[in-house]
Amino acid sequence: MRVILELIRIVLIFGIAGSIISIIVNGIYINIGVNMNQYGWLGSIAILILLFVWYRNKLQFSGWYSGKGKEKLPKTASRILIMCSLFFLCAPPVLSVLQMIFQ
Repeated sequence: MRVILELIRIVLIFGIAGSIISIIVNGIYINIGVNMNQYGWLGSIAILILLFVWYRNKLQFSGWYSGKGKEKLPKTASRILIMCSLFFLCAPPVLSVLQMIFQ
């Protein structure tokens, strides 16, 4: 039963937090003129990566599940994932500008 509760918790965290962050990021992208049809998915991938790191390093220790496998991500893995996420967040505006220049 605890595993099911934890899975529901994960879905809610990713669904609610992901939606809120996605609305904010998409609003910023629209305000600066990013083509959301082509590059909007990069921001969504970045948000999912950030939520994964947040869950693995903080949130998994406050849930219902108390079984094996509860450990933080290694620091290097966390840093690499966060840097990839920042790259994916910054890519849509850069790609949009490059598309405007080379058209």
